[in-house]
Amino acid sequence: MSEQDRRLRRPRIAATVAAAALFAAVGTVLALTTPWNPLPGPVPGGRTPTDPSADYSAAEIARSAAFDAAINPPAYAGLAAGLVLILVLGLTPRGARLIRFATARVPRRWLRVLVATVAVTTLLWVVGLPFDVWGETVLRDYGLSTQGWSAWFVDELKSLGLTWAVYGVVLLLLYAVVRRFPRYWWTGAAFGGFSLVVAASFAYPVVVEPVFNEFHSLPQGRLRTDLLAMAERDGVPVEDVLVADASRRTTSLNAYVSGFGSTRRIVLYDTLLESPPERVESIVGHELGHADSRDVLWGTLVGALAVAGAVCLLYPLMTSPRLLRRAGVVPRGGNGAGGNGAGENGDQAREGGGAADPRSVALVLAAVAVAMQVGAPVQNLVSRRIEARADVHALDLTRDPGTFVSMQHELSVRNISDLSPNPVERFLWMTHPAGPERIAMARDWARLHGTRVPPPLSGG
Repeated sequence: MSEQDRRLRRPRIAATVAAAALFAAVGTVLALTTPWNPLPGPVPGGRTPTDPSADYSAAEIARSAAFDAAINPPAYAGLAAGLVLILVLGLTPRGARLIRFATARVPRRWLRVLVATVAVTTLLWVVGLPFDVWGETVLRDYGLSTQGWSAWFVDELKSLGLTWAVYGVVLLLLYAVVRRFPRYWWTGAAFGGFSLVVAASFAYPVVVEPVFNEFHSLPQGRLRTDLLAMAERDGVPVEDVLVADASRRTTSLNAYVSGFGSTRRIVLYDTLLESPPERVESIVGHELGHADSRDVLWGTLVGALAVAGAVCLLYPLMTSPRLLRRAGVVPRGGNGAGGNGAGENGDQAREGGGAADPRSVALVLAAVAVAMQVGAPVQNLVSRRIEARADVHALDLTRDPGTFVSMQHELSVRNISDLSPNPVERFLWMTHPAGPERIAMARDWARLHGTRVPPPLSGG
């Protein structure tokens, strides 16, 4: 064992233990606070089976299946292409060579970090663009997209710019901490990661959302009065209900709650206003459920803990000589064995080597991509239970399962939602229960509360 390895052994163990403790805390919180059974208690007559044919016509079911078959190939292919590329860049010397080429004439270290970030994320965007175009074409074929190609491409550029900004700030701060505290940078970076997640969740509604949509208050009238009265009756403080100009992009229906504290807002797509008022009230009742349960704040804090744990785990990875050499980065204090040439090794020595070297940006982004992919199925599983709890809240608030069922049918049909998702789709993508599942739960709610059970819509 080298002297450098001996010096790093204790902080590596400490970082690994801290990561394990944080992940254990996240797992415990999720296990204890996730509403695994949002509608508890035995249902008279048993739970309603999930049956799309009871409420959707054969034509609606066929259209959903056809859309699913058309949209899945670009989604899966884009996911695979992005993961393969970032892993190749992060786990082979190709990423370090790309960054070395991009930063060859950049004089300052912090600028090299920024340029490296832009270079890698832009390449990922370029590789993913054909799959995004493919997916957008499918949306147009099925009437879900209303954008022209120029407006769509502008949105893509906006997304790329936000990626540069977010990753640029995060990696600048990370590399500054790594440089300043080479042995125990994981402590400051974990705290910083936690703080950034909380700050981003607070700022997102007022900083990011306006980049893509314009918002205005729901105009004065009966609907606005009824929605605010419903919020007051529910005990949820809502200063305003906003409407987003979603119709310039899509024909789909949606509403959401984001932010917390002074930035919490309930937002309706303007396409939703075409629905009957009682259906809008049903979906707003769902969003009030999120606000009442403080789901955004809860999700932010749990996510921040998970990010802190991931940053701690990043330390043993980024101080592993074998992994660094595989990525084409000379370990800190290393002699460059196994590198890509004397000139490049000399450059890396001047950078300080190891995790402090901007050439390790590709490796960091590869670790981020893997962490996000591993965490996504867990997020989806928990999200589906939280969404089901919000559905129950809407039913408790409106006491109108019939309208809830008709609203879910309209959402599924207008959005061409997957009515019978397979396990892989559920695992990778689904943040909400499928429409037929939500309708079945509404009928269970009606039986539990002794109200009229909505009859099958039998083809809408």
